[in-house]
Amino acid sequence: MKFSRYFVLVAVALFCTTATAASKKKAKKAQKPVAVEVVDTIPASDFSYLFGKANTNGLKEFLVQRMGVDTAYIADFLQGFDAGSPTEADKRLKARLAGMDIRQQVENQIIPQVQRQIDDSLDILVPERFIAGFRTGISKQNDVLPIADDSMQTVIRKQMDYYHAARMEKKYGANRRAGEEFLAQNAKQKDVVTLPSGLQYKVLTKGEGEVPTATQRVKVNYEGHLIDGTEFDSSYKRNEPATFGCNQVIKGWTEALTLMPVGSKWELYIPQELAYGDRETGNIPPYSTLIFTVELLEIVK
Repeated sequence: MKFSRYFVLVAVALFCTTATAASKKKAKKAQKPVAVEVVDTIPASDFSYLFGKANTNGLKEFLVQRMGVDTAYIADFLQGFDAGSPTEADKRLKARLAGMDIRQQVENQIIPQVQRQIDDSLDILVPERFIAGFRTGISKQNDVLPIADDSMQTVIRKQMDYYHAARMEKKYGANRRAGEEFLAQNAKQKDVVTLPSGLQYKVLTKGEGEVPTATQRVKVNYEGHLIDGTEFDSSYKRNEPATFGCNQVIKGWTEALTLMPVGSKWELYIPQELAYGDRETGNIPPYSTLIFTVELLEIVK
């Protein structure tokens, strides 16, 4: 809104009041006069009218863009403005309009967002049933699936987990199957040890030092590959060993490190469930079986 004109009016009023008060005091040293814009004085009622009018600047755009009011019905807006306090009929109309607005949000925003969260390639949600459940949640009436709120959240979470697993299997299941086949063949190698967890390892250098516990920190050199030979990480290439807690890494690493004496160098074959599972991490696709060469340099104390 543009208030410059009205700011001048107020400033002039303050100037006049100050000048009157100053005339009653002892004259002070003369100062260089300051130019002041002179405006015509108008009655307070006219001033109030103009100030009110000025404050509507931008209101019509606000009504259209933020409140969804059609400019063809400005007369109806003014009827509400003139009414002041809302009647019971006005309150009912306001509630009805709010319901229509929320319905549009449910259909055009909420359902598509939830659908994308479940699966962006399948129409799993039934919009009519979603809306029926939404309505029941508000009205608390005619509930065809009565269930406690905590139980409802549990059911929804489990079903979301199911949909997520199904979606990931569809997209990345080939990685999981390839890893399982690789590990089955790798277990047949003479020097490969397979642990009950599914972790496999081969001793390249036998260490003679202390074996770390899960809560200790260690310094290691390592490099990691996918089963197709793609390298995704290497401390050797960074020319800097890594230091971390044994329990601050993937499960396969934790298990291996707490079996390795310092000075050991092992090759680890880690099933996806002991690695990153269905998470995509850097250059590692979901459900990837990982191969690491790990050299345990020292326990950091």
